[in-house]
Amino acid sequence: MTAWAYMLRCSDGSYYVGSHCGEYIEQRVQEHQFGQGGTYTKQRLPLALVWCQHFDQITDAIATERQIKGWGRKKKEALMNDDWTSLMTLSKRRSGATKACRASDLRQ
Repeated sequence: MTAWAYMLRCSDGSYYVGSHCGEYIEQRVQEHQFGQGGTYTKQRLPLALVWCQHFDQITDAIATERQIKGWGRKKKEALMNDDWTSLMTLSKRRSGATKACRASDLRQ
């Protein structure tokens, strides 16, 4: 099975992040262009594919989609521009602190 995580730039300059299960990402982008995507993209045509990544499993594509949806604009733009230095900088916590680990997190 082939799957994709992808990002579209909408006509209003916003970004839409999605996932797709299928051989060709171009097919899914065309569906969005013809208004067969989600409500968000249907109201912001035309669209441009600005980033995509192939996965062997749809679960991995969905996990990546969810992760990217939580990112800010600058971080999304660093990803689509392959700017790994900026992406790493934007991924750091502002305080420099690491995430606290609770004992309950370790019991699984």
